[in-house]
Amino acid sequence: MNRQPFPTHRLAALALLNSDHRFSRKAGQFLGQLAVDTAPMSEAQADWLDKLLDRSGLPPMAAGGE
Repeated sequence: MNRQPFPTHRLAALALLNSDHRFSRKAGQFLGQLAVDTAPMSEAQADWLDKLLDRSGLPPMAAGGE
């Protein structure tokens, strides 16, 4: 598996949505929003995305990524 950090939150969200990991409806809605919204994430959104990536065993966001 490619362990390169995700350069954008959109790519990270799409990877999570395409994974075999199950998410709550709230998390799925959050990931769907990130997949289509190019606006910068808030600190709280970035923290939640980091947690979802970690729990799913996927690489983290790249330092300085969107």
